[in-house]
Amino acid sequence: MPELPEVETTVRGLAPVLEGQRLARVIARRPDLRRPIPVDLVQRMTGARVIGLGRRAKYGLIDTDRGDTMIFHLGMSGRWRVDPGELLTHDHLVIETEAGRSVALNDPRRFGSLDLVATGAVDQWPPFAAMGPEPLGEAFTADHLAAAFAGRAAPVKARLLDQRVVAGLGNIYVCEALHMAGIAPGRAAGRIGKARLDRLVEAIREVLAAAILAGGSTLRDYARPDGELGYFSKQWRVYGREGEACLCGATVQRRVDSGRSTFFCAKCQR
Repeated sequence: MPELPEVETTVRGLAPVLEGQRLARVIARRPDLRRPIPVDLVQRMTGARVIGLGRRAKYGLIDTDRGDTMIFHLGMSGRWRVDPGELLTHDHLVIETEAGRSVALNDPRRFGSLDLVATGAVDQWPPFAAMGPEPLGEAFTADHLAAAFAGRAAPVKARLLDQRVVAGLGNIYVCEALHMAGIAPGRAAGRIGKARLDRLVEAIREVLAAAILAGGSTLRDYARPDGELGYFSKQWRVYGREGEACLCGATVQRRVDSGRSTFFCAKCQR
């Protein structure tokens, strides 16, 4: 599933094509993805001007001058194709601008979603209202984690994957950040001291920034809007590297927690 860096990379790839442009045509080629596409989405987006693009957690946001925000989620296999030319079977939404550019949302598995929300009410949209702070934002601090972890015996990895604690973190980048911070994924969240939480916040920010710079991680079907692959996977410290040597020389291990693979180094992470 595309995680925060992949969605951020996607939004940045769409911005030069859509930002400031009036939408000449919006075509929904099927009525639903994971759930129904709003029946008035095509009508409300056609003729509107895109005034901004953004991201919240693993969702992309496209704001228009009509006071609407189209919210997209890429699901397991979704990606936007820029100026696709010939449309493919799984290009489910097509947007054409008056400038002659186009983008197509391609989602073979149809686990993604499209929603249309009043821009002024985006923060109150139910999936967003329950989310914690953005990990690259000012509100994400060691003090925030200390409060969220206080008294909790749950593993730190599970708490970081809880979107109510921090928005947008997924399995790949939590594994990577915990390794960089030297914290065992199974350690009780409530037993991590302030100094180590400071290192964890720094590691999360560093890992995400590096992944965005590299264009994300190519996993299964993900690719950037320009068709290029993300290359952060070449920098993975532990994720997907079971049996290989850690930077310290020990062997990277893997276990399954709640259906997700956890990669870690027992020597580096305590």
